[in-house]
Amino acid sequence: MQDKLTSVINNCDLAGRFLDRDTIAPLKDFLETGALRVQTASMISSNAAEIVKKAAAQLFEEQPELLKPGGNAYTTRRHAMYLRDMGYFLRYCSYALVSGDTSVLDERLLAGLKDTFNSLGIPLGPTARSIQLMKDVVKEKLAAVGVQDTSFVDEPFDYVVREISETDV
Repeated sequence: MQDKLTSVINNCDLAGRFLDRDTIAPLKDFLETGALRVQTASMISSNAAEIVKKAAAQLFEEQPELLKPGGNAYTTRRHAMYLRDMGYFLRYCSYALVSGDTSVLDERLLAGLKDTFNSLGIPLGPTARSIQLMKDVVKEKLAAVGVQDTSFVDEPFDYVVREISETDV
């Protein structure tokens, strides 16, 4: 797992070049949003159950077939597993948010996930949608406390959605 600083420096080192304007700009943005990233991760941590619950309610309202016989969230056990998985996605997205790098998502969450979900018959479309909905809830919570630019939240959530689906975010 890397953070934004390590990633940029490693890339420059591998290319045998100095940090320049193009490599310093993303570092500057990362450092300027650092405190807000940590505060956001703290907000996610303390509100994780609420974020998952709200996003799941929206998902099941949009796609009620998931809760019907034959649906992936039908039965109490499968519904609980669905919510548990949403919590996993949220937690790992918060790690990537703080680090400013998606490598933790590749290493700890996405490696083999698509194949596993496909083999278990878990639909990737609703999973991707649930991740988008959680991102929206996080951004709503930030806006409610006065954070105007919430675009820094997009990267980890959008990255997971892109990796597990054929949907462009």
